[in-house]
Amino acid sequence: MLSNVIARTLFTQGKAQFSSTVRKVGIVGAGQMGTGIGIVASRLAGCEVAFVEPKESGQKKSRDFIASWCDKEIAKDRMKQADKDTLLTKITYHDSIQHGLKDVDFAIEAANEDFTLKARIFEDLAATTPAHAILASNTSSLSLTKIGGVIPKRAHQVIGMHFMNPVPVMKLIEIIRGL
Repeated sequence: MLSNVIARTLFTQGKAQFSSTVRKVGIVGAGQMGTGIGIVASRLAGCEVAFVEPKESGQKKSRDFIASWCDKEIAKDRMKQADKDTLLTKITYHDSIQHGLKDVDFAIEAANEDFTLKARIFEDLAATTPAHAILASNTSSLSLTKIGGVIPKRAHQVIGMHFMNPVPVMKLIEIIRGL
């Protein structure tokens, strides 16, 4: 499970302590990748998921995709209606990082491959998320060291998590650390 696999690092008096408790995952971007990551975090890891998607149309598209995905899983006898209901109650949508990610343990950015956009997202994540939260990017082409450099006080908490598409089907995540 994601909550047992992902270890977050807490720095106390210069020493790293590790914990594997991830109860709530924030995802910035509810497009195809973000929505797939949300399905996995909720369905497989049992985490609450808070999406940040500024456009209401993007929120609706994500909701509709998740409901449709669940219906297909139910039709294939891989999910029950009660599982769908539980999954849907664990997912919320917000229009900004400041409104949606104040209490996450893990935040994953799944926005377009645009450094300026990602830098702004990471600045907001660093200012909003709890001090213990890991900040991950789903980038496949941008430097994580450069992204972490935007938030020097939390750069040690920035990682790359490159999910393969389609996320609910592909059982592979590439984990990358910055330098």
